[in-house]
Amino acid sequence: MSDSTSPPVQMPGGNAIQPRAILWLITIVAVGLSLFQLYSAGIQPLGLFYQRGIHLALIMMLAFLIFPVFGPHRKRGVLGGLIDLVFFTGALITGGYILFFLDEIISRAGFWSETDILIACIATVTVLEASRRAVGFGMTLIGVLAIVYAFAGPRGELPWLGQWLPGILEHRGYNLDRVAGQLYLGQEGIFGLPLGVAATYIFIFVLFGAFLESTGAGKFFIDMAYAATGRQRGGPAKAAVIASAGMGSISGSAIANVVTTGAFTIPLMKRLGYKPHQAGGIEAAASTGGQIMPPLMGAGAFLIAEYTNTPYLDVVKVSILPAIMYFATVYLFVHIIALKQGMQGMARSELPKMRDVMRDGWHFLLPLGVLVWLLVMNLSPMRVGFYAVVTMVAVAVLRYTIWFLFVAPRQGQKVTFESIKRVVIAGFVKLVEGLELGARNAVAVSMACAVAGIIVGVVGLTGLGLKFSSMMMAFSGGNLVLALVMVLLASLILGMGLPVTASYIVLIVLVGPALTAEFGVPLLIAHLVVFWYSQDSNVTPPIALAGFAGAAIAGSKPMETGFQAWKFAKGLYLIPMFMVFNPEIIVGGPVPVVIWNGVIAIFALCAFAAALEGYLFTRMSWLPRLAIVPSIVAVFYPNLLAEIVGVVVMALAIGGNWLASRREAALTAQGDQSRA
Repeated sequence: MSDSTSPPVQMPGGNAIQPRAILWLITIVAVGLSLFQLYSAGIQPLGLFYQRGIHLALIMMLAFLIFPVFGPHRKRGVLGGLIDLVFFTGALITGGYILFFLDEIISRAGFWSETDILIACIATVTVLEASRRAVGFGMTLIGVLAIVYAFAGPRGELPWLGQWLPGILEHRGYNLDRVAGQLYLGQEGIFGLPLGVAATYIFIFVLFGAFLESTGAGKFFIDMAYAATGRQRGGPAKAAVIASAGMGSISGSAIANVVTTGAFTIPLMKRLGYKPHQAGGIEAAASTGGQIMPPLMGAGAFLIAEYTNTPYLDVVKVSILPAIMYFATVYLFVHIIALKQGMQGMARSELPKMRDVMRDGWHFLLPLGVLVWLLVMNLSPMRVGFYAVVTMVAVAVLRYTIWFLFVAPRQGQKVTFESIKRVVIAGFVKLVEGLELGARNAVAVSMACAVAGIIVGVVGLTGLGLKFSSMMMAFSGGNLVLALVMVLLASLILGMGLPVTASYIVLIVLVGPALTAEFGVPLLIAHLVVFWYSQDSNVTPPIALAGFAGAAIAGSKPMETGFQAWKFAKGLYLIPMFMVFNPEIIVGGPVPVVIWNGVIAIFALCAFAAALEGYLFTRMSWLPRLAIVPSIVAVFYPNLLAEIVGVVVMALAIGGNWLASRREAALTAQGDQSRA
């Protein structure tokens, strides 16, 4: 695994210094993985264990190649190379054993051989180590604790540990054969639903996003946002909100959104007058919104669809209104700050023209249009992703062909065999880059899903989910608001060590049964609430990962930026509450009721933003700001009279602020006339 004769190269996408031979091997494995996924998505679908086994083996091989054992800033050396080689082999064994001996394993069902148990142990250790490198120590630690918990009990491998468990967490305990079989040899552990979703839907859409990213779609979305909003007050900040919503449709990471769009928007926000920590916080809050923005929702839509047995398109449809509500809140925060600080928009000469943006980037809209059209036609999401990728490549080829046939001759450029060869080679390089980037981007989420499968398997084996339901009922006293607060706190704690996708899976397995069975929350809403709350670690100190990424670009203090992101992202906490108490906006109801609830929810969120900033048309006094708080509670309460009272109070507070601004404007005008 080590090549001391080749010069080290800085690896894109990972911070490790890698020998050139390793980089070539990474490219080969990554491209092979992406081609395998395209083949199984659009040409020849594979069986459950074949698809997931090959996917996991290739993903783990990539993880051990990309992330050296001793960390990204140290060379592998002989010892590191040997360790990586051992785990690389473990990755091959993990997928290969299932692939070649599946029929025998199924025939033994429950009566495992010693070889089965040995391979299961190798696979579990290999998955945990790959997760440690690709996702972080927190995910691995939770996976290890789950396994230890399965062993704790009078009949388990660690009977003494069972004595230390609180009464509600006690269980019989399980031996090595039972746990190993549960985690590796069945459909409820490593090869369970989370990895299944990652190996099918998530990967193909991550690959689609990688092709868009490698071909310049990010710049297209950003330029389009600037052309639309740049001349307004606080234009760059509003562009950040819109561009992050657009990037959210192709990116699976809030942090990736921050570094992609923030590199353009944060410096311009600072130049316009936003303080550095405000600029970083706005970008972090907007980029986090990209994770709840259809169609991808950071891969969450696929998981929610699988867990709730709801068609993917239906999940996308019901998520549109909450996402609009969230971005409307962030947008208003941005506008209020611009008004408060007397900012103006950017000069027309500094902004791209919409006509030029669309001329240069129209082809990025075609694959997205194909994607939406095929989803509406009820095609399988995996097949839709395949056709979206194919369309992306076809459109790129078509664009270059049009340029050669029509644009170049019109511009007086001579088309030669050499120029065509250069373009073909450049296109092939771009194709390989897109295939490699897609595989790289999928490593973390796939490994998170594999370890989440371990946790889900242990929860199913020990009945831990039902125990958590009992604990939630006991601690909340049957109060739904307190139960939701507990879910929020649990998601924040889990989010300190887990990525969003893994946090959602773990949390929904533990608290989902309580929300649906004990508190009567509809299944789809329970999943949406947990998924939304799982985003909060991106913007909530002390571990505000997206906020810290924004701080790095803005040159501001991380904690200050994190608190700003937390403030701007308040919709992340309020909108799920509104879903729970007004389920009509998600599960459906009479059209007037849905429209009424949607309108008053957006109105309440806007009033909340104004009260929090103390400004709307002009500065707000403390009395209307205080009055808005209980009126928001009334709007969220599922009672028509309470909602009407809340809306009236908010309208009076905002109307009073508007009248005050008119009086101030009139007094200013009189003063100007008297001075003249």
